Amino acid sequence: MTNTTKGRLSIGRRQLLLGAAGAVMASTLLAALPANAAGGLIALVHTQAAGDAGPVDSMIAKLNEFAKEHDMTPRAIYAEDPSTYETIFTSLGEAGAAIVVSTFNEVAEPFKAVAPNFPDTKFIQLFADPFEPVIPNVVTVSYDYYLGCYLSGIFAARITRSGKLGFIGGISIPPINADYNAFKAGALSVNPDLTVAVAFAGSFQDPAKGQEIASQMFSDGIDYIQTDAAATDFGIIAAAGENDGRVVSTLDPAQFPLDPESVISIVGLDFGTSLYNEATKALESGWSGGHQSTGLGTGVIDFIPSPLFAEKGPEDLRKLAEAALPFVDEARNKILDGSLSVPFDTNL
Repeated sequence: MTNTTKGRLSIGRRQLLLGAAGAVMASTLLAALPANAAGGLIALVHTQAAGDAGPVDSMIAKLNEFAKEHDMTPRAIYAEDPSTYETIFTSLGEAGAAIVVSTFNEVAEPFKAVAPNFPDTKFIQLFADPFEPVIPNVVTVSYDYYLGCYLSGIFAARITRSGKLGFIGGISIPPINADYNAFKAGALSVNPDLTVAVAFAGSFQDPAKGQEIASQMFSDGIDYIQTDAAATDFGIIAAAGENDGRVVSTLDPAQFPLDPESVISIVGLDFGTSLYNEATKALESGWSGGHQSTGLGTGVIDFIPSPLFAEKGPEDLRKLAEAALPFVDEARNKILDGSLSVPFDTNL
């Protein structure tokens, strides 16, 4: 590992540690909820640690921005222990929270148990399956992230020199399985002779495991990896930086500067913008519970090339990337106009 790579990985670990140390723990917050500002209390209960240069950091930033604009009191609560979820949501309801946002599928059952008891609090679950039946004061939000992964596959197929691509997910769950299948489908639509390997780290917060898996993939000749692993991405990016010619497509624009010569693009899922959009809707008259599906063309999900890589990446790859982008744009337009359908395939 080069000194530069060691530095990048150290920065990633430091960000994780600082994020975890700086997060407001549930017990501290719930012991002394402050009086609400004029607009009321808006809370984000996040089930992954801050400091990920990705979803959680983005949501906290947008939570604070939204609260300032609407004269609300913001609180970001790191709910590390699933056994505390119901207690946290109940305490926020009892405190008269106007809006409670939480993340990922693990909070579904606690929402179902708590939300009906606090009809005046609007609950929003990001990255969620629909509730059956609908709860009047709960909105669930899903993301067609797989569509962005399809575009990344098209891009990757035109970037790779080895003809070997990789995909690393955090955990094998149906939406992430669908992301891999879409990435593979996009690549094979360009060149059916490509190979696409897949692996899962078993965690969204394990950079060391991400680096281990990515290093093995790169050693096997893979030269482009699409990630879907949140904070585990830090290790994948570090592995890409160990040798020239390795590139990785990640999740969040905050990851572009972690390695401008290796992070070539993102399949962006802007959780912060999604939180902001859904909280805005919650303040509108006529808001009601139900399910929202968010995809391309919403400002939340898209394939985005790195502007830093376009400046600092290896010249041969920069030229390949530039030549590939019109094909990505063509596919995006076809998806948006309905002439191209990408299957949501959860089978591995």
